[in-house]
Amino acid sequence: MSDPRPEPTKNVLLRLRGATRRYGEGEGAIYALRGIDLDIAEGEMIALMGASGSGKSTLLNVLGCLDRLNEGSYLIAGGDTAALDADQLAALRRARFGFVFQRYNLLPQLSALGNVEMPSIYAGLAPQERHRHALALLERLGLSDRATHRPSELSGGQQQRVSIARALMNGGSIILADEPTGALDSANGREVMALLEELNRQGHTIVIATHDSQVAAHARRIVELSDGAIVSDRVTGASAGAESEESPSPKTGPASPSVLGAWRELADAVRTGVASLLAHRARSALTLLGIMIGIVSVTAMVAVGESYQRVSQAALAKDFALDHMVVLPGHGSADSPKAGDRALTEEDAAALARQPDIKSAAASYVSQHTLRYREHVAMAYVTGVAENYFDILDYELELGRAFGREDVRRAAAVGVITAKTRQDLFGDSDPLNKIIYLGDLAVRIIGVTVDKPGGEHNSQYSFLFLPATTFKARLGHANEVGMIQVRVRDIKDLGKTERKIIDLFTLRHGRLDVWIDDSVANFAAAARQAKLVAALLAAIGMLSLTVGGVGVMNIQLVTVSERAREIGVRIAVGARQSDISRQFLIEAIVLCLIGAVLAVALCFLLSLVAANFLPPGWEVRLSPTAILVATLSAVLTGVVFGYFPARMAARLDPVEALARD
Repeated sequence: MSDPRPEPTKNVLLRLRGATRRYGEGEGAIYALRGIDLDIAEGEMIALMGASGSGKSTLLNVLGCLDRLNEGSYLIAGGDTAALDADQLAALRRARFGFVFQRYNLLPQLSALGNVEMPSIYAGLAPQERHRHALALLERLGLSDRATHRPSELSGGQQQRVSIARALMNGGSIILADEPTGALDSANGREVMALLEELNRQGHTIVIATHDSQVAAHARRIVELSDGAIVSDRVTGASAGAESEESPSPKTGPASPSVLGAWRELADAVRTGVASLLAHRARSALTLLGIMIGIVSVTAMVAVGESYQRVSQAALAKDFALDHMVVLPGHGSADSPKAGDRALTEEDAAALARQPDIKSAAASYVSQHTLRYREHVAMAYVTGVAENYFDILDYELELGRAFGREDVRRAAAVGVITAKTRQDLFGDSDPLNKIIYLGDLAVRIIGVTVDKPGGEHNSQYSFLFLPATTFKARLGHANEVGMIQVRVRDIKDLGKTERKIIDLFTLRHGRLDVWIDDSVANFAAAARQAKLVAALLAAIGMLSLTVGGVGVMNIQLVTVSERAREIGVRIAVGARQSDISRQFLIEAIVLCLIGAVLAVALCFLLSLVAANFLPPGWEVRLSPTAILVATLSAVLTGVVFGYFPARMAARLDPVEALARD
């Protein structure tokens, strides 16, 4: 029996040997192609015929590098496709193939011009050049007046001509048409076939998959398939391919590796993403609402946290005298004085006061005594202080007055007590001019200090302040100062001032036998707590943003499923996996950035409204930090929650994607 196949030609463009495509393994495997051998010469017009399920569409997908063989080989112009990775196959589709589908597969959100331009976007053609070439193709196919129309505004025949123009955009030296007239009436079907014949005469290699013998009759060669195998391969009497005319192929080439090329790709991806978002306004609006709620929460929480920090730091700065320090004898709060250590003296305080970095310094004496007022008794620290003591510590008086120079000069038996001492001895009654006793010493109360929660003499302890002269004269203490209160001129130089004090006492005493206690550490701890509260508020806002991000991911996952056919079309015209993933990722980021802009505007309005209801001293304002956090949060949300849908979209099988409704 003679071989029905025609004699092999010299200029073989596409070659299949033992081509096998099956789905599944073992006894349950389904074979779509069974060991097919096929050569297609450059410039041929060939029809693949067969009933539904014969394998013609699978063979067309293999020829177009949309599907891979399980066994056998496929060579294009002598190059084995088995050795090519996904990006190399995409480059091959861009450079050589154009697809014409039965259902046109035009993207509904794009105009006719946009659909035609799409392959050249992935080929890296400059916008002006691809625009010009797409218009020329539409004009050539009689659609120049329909360039701005969307597919829904075109007839079936016009849509198929747009599909053919798209196939020719990058040159389309090999055009693969799957049932190109299946969705058309007879008149439009004849028009499309005449167009394909014309393209073949111009040098394009045309491969048509069809079950219609009248369509197949236009081809010079008909290959019939049944159950995945070739049963007939014959040459017809058609005259296709007899002429050779110049084909208007653009000079596309690979995408430019330059910075300009990278920016062009990014700009194209952004435009495509925005067009897709606008095409699905309701879905985009719902996603945007979720993102806005999350970003408003983050921005508002950050702004409230910053306001809390400002208010709390102002209060802390008032409670903690940061420019105040205490010089104490010994080597630390837990250490006792050692042999050879000298006691502090008033002369030491006077020497400190003469230092240029010191605003004031005053010696004070401390001992613990039992205080009595009628039947009330309390243990208290009795402190002998100079007249400037309350100025050094920036203490305010709730009642009465502090003792003055005359009280100090004559060693008057007058005293100032703290709020804790007042509560212990007098309860809620007025203590002014009342007499309390320290042993046999009667002291008249002339003032009560305002409690400073973070200060040295806070509400945990009872204190009685006496003039230093009274303390020494009436309580029998020698000139051994318990501590020296110091106020510095500039808090910025606090560390340098402390070192100078250490050097001064080392020089005066011959050794280091003092230590310094200041409020900076306590203030820093309180400030850290305020920052922790602000961070906690921001974290609460981030939880809301995370919920919004999950919404973005869910919508994007649904979008991938809904737009599977679009993804398949983009892959067919030459999009790489990175192109697909970048587009979906950019869509998520763009959506989140739009949400950030709207959310910041909403937060600004809310801050104006909130100003009327906040406590005195509170001011919620959108600082650059809050705006930056909102923007970064939006981008991060888009990247994190858009990544997995984008990755899933990029890995879709193009054959399965194109088969979805």
